Amino acid sequence: MQVQVVYSGRNYDAADGVPQQLTLPDGCSVDEALQVLRGLLPSGKLLAESCLLAVSGTHLGTVRKHRAHQLQAGDELLLIAPVAGG
Repeated sequence: MQVQVVYSGRNYDAADGVPQQLTLPDGCSVDEALQVLRGLLPSGKLLAESCLLAVSGTHLGTVRKHRAHQLQAGDELLLIAPVAGG
């Protein structure tokens, strides 16, 4: 199945070279998709544990602590890094 991956906030630069679409096995969980993404990141880059995580508009929590969710073909996996400033 195909899943769209979107990075936003200060984490977007860590995604250089990571595809915007992932091909995953049917029935793949969010945790399994995050593991695949971690393996595709350039050396030395990490997924920030504080990134907000949403699937197709439904907020699940953060990369560190989120509700379990099974992905479906065509879902959008959104990672939003918190941004601070003034």
